[in-house]
Amino acid sequence: MDKHVFVINGSGGVGKDTLCEAAGRFWRVQNISSITPVCEVARAAGWDGVKTPASRRFLSQLKELCTEFNDLPLHYCMEQYEAFLHNDNQILFVHIREPEQIERFRQAAGACCKAILVRRPALEQARGPLGNRSDDNVADYSYDGVFINDGPLEELPGKVQQFLQNMME
Repeated sequence: MDKHVFVINGSGGVGKDTLCEAAGRFWRVQNISSITPVCEVARAAGWDGVKTPASRRFLSQLKELCTEFNDLPLHYCMEQYEAFLHNDNQILFVHIREPEQIERFRQAAGACCKAILVRRPALEQARGPLGNRSDDNVADYSYDGVFINDGPLEELPGKVQQFLQNMME
């Protein structure tokens, strides 16, 4: 069975999880995020789970600290990657925002890993920057593919299927 690993990135609200859900109509998908273990730490520190500009900044800074302290986000992603290699899922989506962390994961995972940037130009333009390094620097990486999420929702699954098939070739 073919297995494909995609780092997926894009600023908040552009449709990354929606793309992953649409892919799940065609393939067995595992969807993880490098921020997951950091969110557990944040909840222990009193974060209520709501993503506001202030909490996004907090999570971004906390992720930097966890990376510096013991590389928790990368260790978590690699554990999930190893599990993926032994399960029956076909696609692993790994949400990572920071360009240097994308590169570190790709180096650790090997040549099978490709990086995708999800863009939603109308939203990004109307909203502007979110005020944290993780969201605001997503374009500072050389991605293997860019998915423009700008069409009707009912057309999304077919658009995602075609995009990912092209990425897999």
